[in-house]
Amino acid sequence: MEEPLDEYDRLILQQLERDARKAYSAIADDLDISNTMVHQRVGKLKRIGILKSTTVVLDERKLGFEWGAFTGIMLKEDSDSEKIIDALKQIPEVTECYYITGKYTLYIRIVARSNEHMRRVLYEKIDHIPGVLKTESLIDFGAAFKRNVPIEE
Repeated sequence: MEEPLDEYDRLILQQLERDARKAYSAIADDLDISNTMVHQRVGKLKRIGILKSTTVVLDERKLGFEWGAFTGIMLKEDSDSEKIIDALKQIPEVTECYYITGKYTLYIRIVARSNEHMRRVLYEKIDHIPGVLKTESLIDFGAAFKRNVPIEE
């Protein structure tokens, strides 16, 4: 059974969502609770899988990845999806992969430095994965916004 979240768990998550590098002692001061309590609660949130990780968010465009695409992948056999996902994991330009419903089995996000780089990723890497039948891409002009789910009761 999943452990329920209480008000302090939610408040700690909200603080970490705003700044994942914020010191636990600063969170404790802000919430008027002990540093030990923050450590224990963060440990619990990690243990039960709500807090998956703290990570760095990179600006793809500033790193030279000017092109992005969302690509649906149609498979020859849906039962090959795990092998295809393993192959996609080996392509650094593939940054996300989802199972979806509809005519495609997988939906991925690709980043590239140029139009030519995107063409090479699609046609020389992804289309050559055994079991990939067809791809269809939509160009990504940039995220209007991206956020986590709300932290509510």
